[in-house]
Amino acid sequence: MFRSSCVQSVLILAIALSASAAHADGQAVTRYSGIGRPATSAEVKAWDIDVRPDFKGLPKGRGSVRQGEVVWESKCASCHGTFGESSDVFAPLAGGTTAEDIKTGRVANLMPGANQPQRTALMKMATLSTLWDYINRAMPWNAPKSLSTDEVYAATAYILNLGGIVPGDFTLSDANIRDVQERLPNRKGTTTAHAMWPGAEFGGTSKPDVQGSVCMRDCKKEVIVKSFLPDYARNAHGQLAEQTRLVGGTRGADTNRPEPEIFMSNKASPLIARAPVATEKIANAVSGSAPGAAVMPLLQKNACIGCHAMDGKLVGPSFKDVAGKYKGRVDAVNYLAGKIKGGGQGVWGSMPMPPQTLNEAEATQLAQWLAREFSP
Repeated sequence: MFRSSCVQSVLILAIALSASAAHADGQAVTRYSGIGRPATSAEVKAWDIDVRPDFKGLPKGRGSVRQGEVVWESKCASCHGTFGESSDVFAPLAGGTTAEDIKTGRVANLMPGANQPQRTALMKMATLSTLWDYINRAMPWNAPKSLSTDEVYAATAYILNLGGIVPGDFTLSDANIRDVQERLPNRKGTTTAHAMWPGAEFGGTSKPDVQGSVCMRDCKKEVIVKSFLPDYARNAHGQLAEQTRLVGGTRGADTNRPEPEIFMSNKASPLIARAPVATEKIANAVSGSAPGAAVMPLLQKNACIGCHAMDGKLVGPSFKDVAGKYKGRVDAVNYLAGKIKGGGQGVWGSMPMPPQTLNEAEATQLAQWLAREFSP
């Protein structure tokens, strides 16, 4: 009798729990009904574009060095230089490697005691997938993901040729890219002796990279990062802007001048990106004018404020300087619209501006704002 009652009680409890779970599930379904949906295969494919070190995810395609030169000159050279030597802003891509490095897989100029002031991309790169993947997803900077698959192969081949890794008549493809990987100058210059990347699948180890037992405890609630130089130390290493490097133009701050006002305005947090600060200034300046509401989205959409500030030089001249230079010019609108859309070099120094993808109406609208509405 006791056993029957016990079994009966257990059954009743199980039924009650099942009903409760079913009720909870029903509530969950009702609560989140109509919110979201499963991603389609096409949507997943559009996002799943990464290429792994074992080249999983690499699409089929091909591109020659000569085709890459055409792509490079039209879409890459304005920032990276014709021969990958770069400019006064961007770091050089090629240089610093030798034929012996290609044989050994270790770049001698990365070794202790080497006299190489500037490390280039080809010196440091250990996996060819990194180069292909980055070009595919991020280049050119003003129109990312606009290159076709074959153009990515071609641009990659051209860079490899600049470093002497492939000959001038070479065609890079998904069929031979693994062979080219075995010619990278720094292919053996990385380690997998940690558990962060790439893991056991690529020959890594399962040993934890960090083994402390008190990690992530008693952390400060607020951390302020400071990177500006005090006045007494600003010129401690000489005039950085005049220290040349072996490849590419000179980079470095003009240490004879004080810290730019754009950073000094907030000493508590000096690592404020220039573009966001410029964006705020531009937004405030145009918000009170009639065309402001239309101009600001154009400046943001076309990444204009990534290189141009309202009243201070960033990569390129300020909007104030541009407006002042062409103030009173009869054909200012047509001239500026053409320069905005077509790009150029030499008017404001050696740093080129690449052609922009905006249409004629947008270029004219920005030119009108600069020439007529924006007061220098």
